[in-house]
Amino acid sequence: MDTKDKTTTTTTDAPASSGGMSVREAGKRGGDRVKAKYGSEFYEAIGRKGGEATKSKYGATFYEEIGQKGGQKVKRTSDPTTK
Repeated sequence: MDTKDKTTTTTTDAPASSGGMSVREAGKRGGDRVKAKYGSEFYEAIGRKGGEATKSKYGATFYEEIGQKGGQKVKRTSDPTTK
């Protein structure tokens, strides 16, 4: 008898084995329903509120810093000695 721990991993794109929908599909459907119910202006308003909250928490210079990083490519490596 095999006593190894058998863990399974699921991806967010794969549908559940019970025939349900994936997390991605559920998120898309939920977003579409919110857009249909409240309109695209709703997303604009919550985005604006989030931006204002971020601005008050971190300051306007935070946007300058992340704006500079926006065009930069980050090199990711699994070797911690390589930078």
